[in-house]
Amino acid sequence: MSTHLQSTIFLITIALISGCSSVGPDYNRPNNLLPEKFTVSGKNDSGPDQILAAFIPTAWWEHYQDPILNNLITSALQNNTDIKIAVARVEEADAHLREVGAALFPSIDLRSNALRSRISKVSVIPVFPGLNAVRQIYNVSLGTAFELDFWGKVRRAKEAAQAEALATYYARDTVYLSIAGLVATNYLLLRSLDAQLFVSRNTLRNRDDSLKITKRRLEIGIISALDVHQSEIAYSNLTAQIAEIIRQRSISEHQLAVLTGVLDLRLAEGDIKTLPIPPIPPEGLPSSLLEARPDIREAEEQVIATNANIGVAKAALFPSIMLTSSFGTESITLGNLIKSAANIWTAGLSFNMPIFNAGRLLARLDQVNAQQKQALASYEGSIRTAFREVNDALINVRQGNERENTLQISEQFAKKALEVAENRYKHGYSAYIEILDSQRTHNDATLAVIQSRQDRLVATVDLFKALGGGWKYE
Repeated sequence: MSTHLQSTIFLITIALISGCSSVGPDYNRPNNLLPEKFTVSGKNDSGPDQILAAFIPTAWWEHYQDPILNNLITSALQNNTDIKIAVARVEEADAHLREVGAALFPSIDLRSNALRSRISKVSVIPVFPGLNAVRQIYNVSLGTAFELDFWGKVRRAKEAAQAEALATYYARDTVYLSIAGLVATNYLLLRSLDAQLFVSRNTLRNRDDSLKITKRRLEIGIISALDVHQSEIAYSNLTAQIAEIIRQRSISEHQLAVLTGVLDLRLAEGDIKTLPIPPIPPEGLPSSLLEARPDIREAEEQVIATNANIGVAKAALFPSIMLTSSFGTESITLGNLIKSAANIWTAGLSFNMPIFNAGRLLARLDQVNAQQKQALASYEGSIRTAFREVNDALINVRQGNERENTLQISEQFAKKALEVAENRYKHGYSAYIEILDSQRTHNDATLAVIQSRQDRLVATVDLFKALGGGWKYE
């Protein structure tokens, strides 16, 4: 009889589960959120057909061909505290997903107890003479309780948990990309300061030589003290400028130390001009490249999660069906537990339908609907922001190239102007102030070229980040 009943319940369960359908809307990705291609200078660019979907290179920073930069980013990805937090959130989300998914399967518990009690001799249940009023009972059983996911509540909850887990993965990748970009940007700044320091020190040596020359010429009466004072002012100003560059370099080095977790980090001086410019992407990049950005994927997974939570809230409006059963043995003596006569079992089916809850369940449904709208708007906003960031990075990279070329020409002319001013001063055709102006102009032009190289390289870092890592060709 028990076997027949258990078989019947099993068949009913299978039949119910097979007929289950998940309530709530299925997720459909919004379409036509972006133009087909990125635009530069307000016009659509037609590009090659061989551009494929984006990918995230594992080490996009290797394009700069700098072993020190590679080591710094590797250290940051291993030691940075923000990354450790992001990884821990991934582990938490994975554990939550396993917890939610376990609800799709019945749980089985082993229960056992031993009870000893005394029955009153004057209660409504009489104790016959000669019988002991102290009773004892032993029980061992296996029990299970399982709610049929008839409306898909658990499946929708698992769908939401899975989307949230994926969102934490993409959030971690976003942190990876952000930290790598911060390290690269700070490293480029440091190398730019190194180059500025090198130029400024050379200029200082030249001004020191000029100062010595003007003092000698003052001693023999060729020039007035005005030239000496002007030379001393220029020398002092440049010394202060060098001190400021050294201060900025130290701060940049400290920032890299925090990002990499190497607090005693010390970097030898280098030159930003030795770093190659990464390849510039072709015009006409498709906007589908944005699908590689982890922050956009994270935002979409949040939409999927809130969309699934609508199904969870809707399923709470429908009846719940619970199956319970247990099997074991029970006896007043421990030795009789293994006898067949001590076997016990129970099987049950419960039905629970919400009738009145003062609108609590409907209010919960309205909440998740509003949350889904918020997540969708955030997703659309992330896409628009990413589109702007890519366009900005593209224009910065391309116009940065033209700017640097123009500044290099200006530096060459400033150098020639300085040579002319020095010759004119030596032959007595001009005042010393012309040399100072020419030196200042040449120094500023040289520093401007270095700054433009830094801006150009930083723009490529921004482009890598904006595209989620890079692009590829067929």
